[in-house]
Amino acid sequence: MSTSREPIGVVGTGYVGLVSAAGFAELGNDVYCIDIDAEKIERLKGGEIPIWEPGLAEMVERNRERMHFSTDIGDALAAARLMFVAVGTPPTYSGDADLSAVNAVVEAMPASDQHALVMKSTVPVGTGANIKRLFDEQGKSGFRYVSCPEFLKEGSAIDDFLRPDRVVIGDDGDWAGDAVADLYRPLLSAEHGGEGSGALVRMDIASAEMVKLAANAFLATKISFINEIANVCEETGADVVEVAKGMGLDDRIGPKFLQAGVGFGGSCFPKDVMGLKQLAGNSGYHFQLLNAVIEVNELQKRRVIGKLEKHLGGRLVGRRIALLGLAFKPNTDDMREATSLVLSARLQAAGATVAVYDPVAAEEARRMIRGVRFAEDALDAVAGADAVVLVTEWSEFLELDWATVAEAMDGTTVIDGRNALDADAVRAAGLTYEGIGRS
Repeated sequence: MSTSREPIGVVGTGYVGLVSAAGFAELGNDVYCIDIDAEKIERLKGGEIPIWEPGLAEMVERNRERMHFSTDIGDALAAARLMFVAVGTPPTYSGDADLSAVNAVVEAMPASDQHALVMKSTVPVGTGANIKRLFDEQGKSGFRYVSCPEFLKEGSAIDDFLRPDRVVIGDDGDWAGDAVADLYRPLLSAEHGGEGSGALVRMDIASAEMVKLAANAFLATKISFINEIANVCEETGADVVEVAKGMGLDDRIGPKFLQAGVGFGGSCFPKDVMGLKQLAGNSGYHFQLLNAVIEVNELQKRRVIGKLEKHLGGRLVGRRIALLGLAFKPNTDDMREATSLVLSARLQAAGATVAVYDPVAAEEARRMIRGVRFAEDALDAVAGADAVVLVTEWSEFLELDWATVAEAMDGTTVIDGRNALDADAVRAAGLTYEGIGRS
């Protein structure tokens, strides 16, 4: 890649910040990564990556000379004019986004007509307008502002950065928006002057802020819808896998996010759905659909308990249950809003003994789950179990020898919470298979 690309600053070295920084370094930018967590910065300087994402550690190592880590935001301001903001905006108890970290970055910016904030963090619509107002009040009216929402999926974030389907830029039509577009240019399609496949969408700041919230809310709605269809399929004898296949062939619908299961989790969908619902409410509009999406998702996580009770005689007291998978999805160690958190707590409340195993997320899970036995591997988890629940569809679980699993278990029940297992192979081992919405 070209070495003539301009340096940039990235404030926040969490998931979005670190992936974006490594991606820009791969394109040839010098990247100044800033974080207030001194311990994390020292770990990054030593080559230790604090999150698990396929290919990230290798990309950081490959671009070590271009990636600079510091706790001093002045280092980034001295070297770069574009400051990408990738700090956390977790939900508060009210459901609103906590913008304290964003506001701290705004406060730290100097008066300048040579710099711009580029917002990657997911923020409520109107945040950009508020930040520009704060800049004016603080005598920093020359500081530019751009909204550039991220669309990285955990587990495939590197590919998502390097091969985006779209780059959304919300700006005031000044140099800052143009500069951000130029940064992404190599990843864009020929129509937009690049050699990649991504579309460039320029719009006003408020609309760009809404794009991320609306996209995630729609995908979450699609998941909750197919889970509702799955529940009806269980009552009527239909198979949701076949139903989803038939639905997905309609190009108005498409096959993605039509996989029924035990509900969505992670750092984006729950937060963004709740954030959009709260934003609508604060604006005077009652977003009824999102209320249903949230309720369906929470109830779906608990339906597994009913399935276990059905197969295990109505009560779970003293029963041994194995949970395979803890992270909210495969290829990540992210435990935020993971279904395993709800299941492990509900099972223990029902009197069950719970063993768990995840090939990557166990360390993170130990900070969030109490009272369970953390197994060394999948076979250790299922040993002596009355029932097994697939919670996260890691590839190693899909390749299990079910005859060996059957020998290790005391019971015979397998609940496929992701409809990912080979049902025939499970049954051939003498086990009782039940999926989600499957006849």
